[in-house]
Amino acid sequence: MSYFNVRVYGLLINTDNQILISDEQSGGRNFTKFPGGGLEYGEGLIDALKREFMEECEAEVEVISHFYTTDFFEKSSFNDSQIISIYYLVREMGPLKLNYKTKVFDFDGQTLQSFRWIGLDELKEDDVTFKTDKTVVNLLLSLISQSEEESEITFD
Repeated sequence: MSYFNVRVYGLLINTDNQILISDEQSGGRNFTKFPGGGLEYGEGLIDALKREFMEECEAEVEVISHFYTTDFFEKSSFNDSQIISIYYLVREMGPLKLNYKTKVFDFDGQTLQSFRWIGLDELKEDDVTFKTDKTVVNLLLSLISQSEEESEITFD
């Protein structure tokens, strides 16, 4: 049976113009994505995103604005669902207490998730795994390029 799988992700950009990404292993696959995850029944999008950041990053975030919602068909890599992903620009409410990595898939023991910062000036489509994340990277890069032509980019 096919169904919809609603996902919500946060684009967290620090003061050094770096974006936070998550390397993970699940279902026997390694993948890189933005922090976030699945919407639970009875939960709103913003609440789900805040919950995901608490679960994954032990961090409280503030949602700044909507950035993108999937506008094409994407089948899940893990089951028969259709993925609908919603991305928000977010800001941390306090210092992040993560152990950041510099290498891809640098997992600590039992934890099959690690976090890295990638400079927006270095970010490439191939830095993420899934089609919708690649679309978001291209939109970010397009915005950055457009803003540089107009003078400066701000995400606040």
